[in-house]
Amino acid sequence: MSIRDIAKNWTLPTAMLVGTLVYFVFAFVPQLDSVGNYLGPVFDEILPFFMFMILFVTFCKVDFRKLIPVSWHWWVALFQIVFIFIVVGSILAFHIRGNELILMEAILVCIISPCAAAAPVITQKLGGNIEQMTTYTFLTNFITAVLVPVCFPLIDKAVEMSFLHAFFLILYKVFLVLVLPMFLAYIVKHHLHRLHSWILSIKDLSFYTWAFSLSIVTGVTVKNICHADTSVTLLLLMAFLGLLLCIIQYSVGRYVGHFFGTVIESGQGLGQKNTAFAVWMAYTYLNPVSSVGPGCYILWQNSINSIELWLHRKREGE
Repeated sequence: MSIRDIAKNWTLPTAMLVGTLVYFVFAFVPQLDSVGNYLGPVFDEILPFFMFMILFVTFCKVDFRKLIPVSWHWWVALFQIVFIFIVVGSILAFHIRGNELILMEAILVCIISPCAAAAPVITQKLGGNIEQMTTYTFLTNFITAVLVPVCFPLIDKAVEMSFLHAFFLILYKVFLVLVLPMFLAYIVKHHLHRLHSWILSIKDLSFYTWAFSLSIVTGVTVKNICHADTSVTLLLLMAFLGLLLCIIQYSVGRYVGHFFGTVIESGQGLGQKNTAFAVWMAYTYLNPVSSVGPGCYILWQNSINSIELWLHRKREGE
């Protein structure tokens, strides 16, 4: 197998490995400090652009008439809400504080975070229904917007947020990340047919754009983990719990999907999280150290996505 074939078949692991290696090169080569200081803010600025482009290209493939809620949406959303209440209830019932609270906050943000905006990309690659996945992405963002202002002040008394302020702030971010690219994709699909055909002619454009952004996100994640102001033991615990939680959410989602013939969609809906948004929530409203939890979740969920893509390619080959 050639290097090109390996890169094609293992795009996500390759992206994560490249992001990790690039970070360590810049971290251990002092001569690159000035370059790293310049590129850091640049990457922060271009990441939202990449996410916008990923969703814009994906939405160009969507049949907008099929964007309606279906049965599995409500069941997967119910399990997400139940998991949230279990974590919040445990914190309140057992009066959890200190490092244990940081661990629980890391778990909570990985659960309460909405479905990843890029989930439709993976769903399509796995042969799932892109319209159903897109619809659930909007639904789960609304759930997050409602529950975050309710739950965060309960578990951390230092959190000061009004319900309406937090609700509309999250909806504003949802508008920029989801609604705006969908609106533009709708215009292109129905009124700019030549441009629409050209976009569709570029195979896997959204997937490889996402892979490039994943390499940047991975590098930033590794940097945050290495610079986290806490003990190695706590970091390892968050990493392990993130892996365990990732497996549980994917498994429960896929189990729900068995009843509706939507194993792929339901698994991605509950398991693949908007971890960049989760990191922002943890760093902004909770103990900043808890943001390492969703940072680790980024690595685990994309490892699972890589395995799913490999199994899908294997089944197609057979």
